[in-house]
Amino acid sequence: MEAFGLLLHGFAVLLTWKTLVLMMVGLVLGIFVGVLPGLGGPNGVAILLPLTFTMDPTSAIVMLSCIYWGALFGGAITSILFNIPGEAWSVATTFDGYPMAQQGRAAEALTAAFTSSFIGSLVAVMLITFLAPMISSFALKFGPPEFFAVYLLTFCSFVGLGREAKHKTVISMSLGLLLAGVGMDTVSGQLRMTFGSAELLRGINFLVAVIGLFGISEILLTMEERLALRGHAASISLRVVLSVWKDLPKYWVTLLRSSFIGCWLGITPGGAIAASFMGYNLAKRFAKEPESFGKGRIEGVFAPETAAHASGTSALLPMLALGIPGSGTAAILLGGLMVWGLNPGPLLFVEHKDFVWGLIASMYLGNVVGLALVLTTVPIFASILRVPFAAVAPMIVVSCAIGAYAIQNAMFDIWLMLGFGIVGYVFKKIGIPLAPFTLALVLGNRAEDAFRLSMIGSGGTLKVFWSNGLVGSITTLAIVLLFWPLIDGLLGRVGWRQRGRMATP
Repeated sequence: MEAFGLLLHGFAVLLTWKTLVLMMVGLVLGIFVGVLPGLGGPNGVAILLPLTFTMDPTSAIVMLSCIYWGALFGGAITSILFNIPGEAWSVATTFDGYPMAQQGRAAEALTAAFTSSFIGSLVAVMLITFLAPMISSFALKFGPPEFFAVYLLTFCSFVGLGREAKHKTVISMSLGLLLAGVGMDTVSGQLRMTFGSAELLRGINFLVAVIGLFGISEILLTMEERLALRGHAASISLRVVLSVWKDLPKYWVTLLRSSFIGCWLGITPGGAIAASFMGYNLAKRFAKEPESFGKGRIEGVFAPETAAHASGTSALLPMLALGIPGSGTAAILLGGLMVWGLNPGPLLFVEHKDFVWGLIASMYLGNVVGLALVLTTVPIFASILRVPFAAVAPMIVVSCAIGAYAIQNAMFDIWLMLGFGIVGYVFKKIGIPLAPFTLALVLGNRAEDAFRLSMIGSGGTLKVFWSNGLVGSITTLAIVLLFWPLIDGLLGRVGWRQRGRMATP
């Protein structure tokens, strides 16, 4: 009942004309960036983040989160109509979505994608709603050691549970931590790695780096690929929508299983990409006719879209509750919270209830409005894809430059943005993930400050990180997750040996 009462309070905060207009603007912009290859959720949020600097935190986060929801919906349009994943997690949707479009069932495939996206997001938002009050109950127990343990848990989980190669994740995170140290040390006041440059005295701005890493690098990659967009036309009728919705109960097991997978991989750093492929593969494995997958089966659209959207939405829970972003977009939103003077973590639920519950209420309303919007505007957004990318790319680059300059009114930030764009391009070409880099750049200073304050308070002993049950359990879990691939391998070997002995007569 407590969660229900707080949610009603969130709707009371949310339901103003100003916030509702910003929600609609965010959804439209989100669908737009989701439709265009080379943008997508993380890139769209990064590019448009400077637009929110003059807003109050609640309005800003509602608009940015709705950009995210819109991008999640929009990515399915390119996957199904053009066989071009608008998002990386939409790759699995192309396996059956595009064959359905080739068979003249594009409207059916799009309705299935949008509906399953809505269901996955709704399950994840309900999870956030009922877990949030539990998190706030121990918020006041956190001090510097506990906060450092949480940051350590974040870094270790990305290394131990991430799907990328471990050495590449470590390289990416190490570079992010190194750049986070540029500028003035907040504890001692010493200058670090400024090399005599006055522009570097204030450090490397997170937003400038993100705009370059995500926005400019994707433009460079898209220009290199020279995408030619040719796809199938589609318009969704009420008859098709009702027909797909009528068949939903047949796939309740797939929807529930994919939602669970998505929520789990969203809270852990598994990510929406892994969730979509896992949802698709499990749906295929447990199907009565697995050979029909890849030939235009609607269940092959339900499974990956549900899992991906449940993962993308649930990734906001650890970001809000513990300051641990479960995805690249969540890491960007984490930086936005810090820009607005909010400290993500357990205390956020105690000190800024209006903000948190207004955001959670916007997740419910944004998903409902987003579903209705995409079902009625598919032809319009599909037609955007026929605009030559050569005409769209310069506008995106200019908007990136304006956003980078507006942060601190410094020309140096534009050059820095371009530099990070090249870095992001190189990283993507050689397979180094950007999410750990972004995470380390955001949390590096905070983790260092928490560690040094812990050391000062304890007289320099590491025992402080096991000084009580809370900090000790978090620190131990962090170490376990860091070495989880080795632990998992050892457990697998022991299991094989035991089965081998049992099989021996």
